[in-house]
Amino acid sequence: MATKKYVPRLFELYQNEIVKDLRKEFGYKNVMQVPKLEKISVNIGIGEAKNDIKLLDEAVATMTAFTGQKAAVRRSKKSISNFKLRKGIPVGASVTLRATRMYDFLDRFISLAIPRMRDFKGVPDRSFDGMGNYTLGVKDQLIFPEVEYNKVTRAMGMNITFCTSAKTDMEAKALLKAFGMPFKK
Repeated sequence: MATKKYVPRLFELYQNEIVKDLRKEFGYKNVMQVPKLEKISVNIGIGEAKNDIKLLDEAVATMTAFTGQKAAVRRSKKSISNFKLRKGIPVGASVTLRATRMYDFLDRFISLAIPRMRDFKGVPDRSFDGMGNYTLGVKDQLIFPEVEYNKVTRAMGMNITFCTSAKTDMEAKALLKAFGMPFKK
C-alpha cells in the first residue's frame, strides 16, 4: 500500500490556479517565466543578548516553535565600541525556510497569524526592494498560535522576508496577493 506524499495546500493552489492567472495577467509565453516563491527568511535581532543569554535561548525556542525549523544563532561580525559589542557575541537568530516548510509557514502566517495582529488594517505594499522581494516587520511573536504565552518574558519583533523569482515589484505583489497576502487598499 503506497502512502500519498504530503503536498502543502498553497503549493497546490500555486500549481493549479496561480500559475494560470499570472500567465494570463502578465502574458508569459512559458510556464517557467511565472514568478514563484523561492524562500522565506525570518530574523530576530536581540541586542540585549550580550547581557542576558537567556533572551537568546528564548528567541531560538520561540522561533523554532512557529517556523518548524531550528533557528540558527547569529553572531556579531565586528566589534563596535559605542554599542559595547565584541566580535563573536550572539546578537540574533534566523531561519531560512524552503519548499514544504516554506509553504506551510506561509499558510499559517496568512490564515492564522495575521488575523491575530492588533489593529490590523493590511500589510504595507511599500516594502518591496525593487527586485521582487518583500520584507515585513512584525512587532510581536505572540501572533503565532504555536508560541506559548506563559513562556514568553518579553515581546520580540522580527523581520520576515519573502524572496520571489519575480523581476519587478508589481509581479511579486501579484504573486503574494494571489497567495492571500492582505495588502492595504
